[in-house]
Amino acid sequence: MSVTGHPSVPLLDLEAQYRPLRDEILSAITRVCDSQRFILGPEVDALERELAAMLRVPHAISVSSGTDALLAALMAIGVGPGDEVVTSTYSFFATAGCVARLGAVPILVDIDPVTYNLDPAAVKASLSPRTRAIVPVHLFGLCAEMDPILEIAAGAKVPTIEDACQAIGATDRDRQAGSMGAIGCFSFFPSKNLGAFGDGGLVTTNDPKLAHELRLLRNHGAEPKYYHKRIGGNFRLDALQAAVLRVKLPHLHAWSENRRRNAAAYDRLFAEAGLIGRVGLPVEPRGRRHIFNQYVVRIPERDRVRAFLTERGIGTEIYYPVPFHLQECFRSLGHARGDFPHAEEAAASTLALPIYAELTPDQQSTVVAAIADALRT
Repeated sequence: MSVTGHPSVPLLDLEAQYRPLRDEILSAITRVCDSQRFILGPEVDALERELAAMLRVPHAISVSSGTDALLAALMAIGVGPGDEVVTSTYSFFATAGCVARLGAVPILVDIDPVTYNLDPAAVKASLSPRTRAIVPVHLFGLCAEMDPILEIAAGAKVPTIEDACQAIGATDRDRQAGSMGAIGCFSFFPSKNLGAFGDGGLVTTNDPKLAHELRLLRNHGAEPKYYHKRIGGNFRLDALQAAVLRVKLPHLHAWSENRRRNAAAYDRLFAEAGLIGRVGLPVEPRGRRHIFNQYVVRIPERDRVRAFLTERGIGTEIYYPVPFHLQECFRSLGHARGDFPHAEEAAASTLALPIYAELTPDQQSTVVAAIADALRT
């Protein structure tokens, strides 16, 4: 119960996911401990095979985080100083941060105000002779509008790197997120639909040459050991994380379906409460399967409503309060408030509600009732 006497609802309840898998997870961890093989090895190899089959790609290369997945992907295609990479101004920081880390320039563009994903028309208008890659983000678990983006990339003769860190299992016309561009990037941060017991990530590709390059890069560019054809990094996934992910992977589809069920229940509850029009709900465009890593609504007086929900013991989050073009570290890009109005409006008005697979109908009713109360005050 919250301090106000109302039932509390956490933003995320990882313990609810862990409890039924506890014995199997501990057994998998013990297996790794008994083997004393902690870096790469058979657990990592097996996970990569299983993920490749699930994502319908020939090559899945595990890495140390979603951030390192993006970094390794950009390194693999040769992004460096003076290059430009076109991407969204509205995402988790790593999307643009990894571009800047390589000395390249993130060319930021606005979003579609309905899906929050990259606006293909804005991408096309932002191309230049220095464009080295396009990085669409499948934000909140919904694929970006990939067909026009891939067409633009092909016309410009540059690769597309999918930031699918929030979208494992999402599809666009039956194509898996992370399988459509030159490289796909995933995160196994604990809050993701498929979460590790710490950081972890994955890169996917259909290109065997890129796969070989990515495997080199994650291990300091060494082939064979101690012989370095190029400079890479330590982007390896721990075997312990791989073992945990292998236990969870068979449950991923059911967990994502539960999130989709919960999203549909929210839609119904908001309609029954008469809040359609006052609360903007997520969309699922025809042909795309949303896996709802986040259920993000637009809400009037967002900050006041969030404070009200916090007092009721209801967890929420703002993804993301400051678009990249307004971040202090990107001041040198020369942007100002008003340059990307759709992203700025999303940053000021959106709120993520609890959507995890184990969320109960009663908890969802509590959330919607609290929002209704907040909007009446």
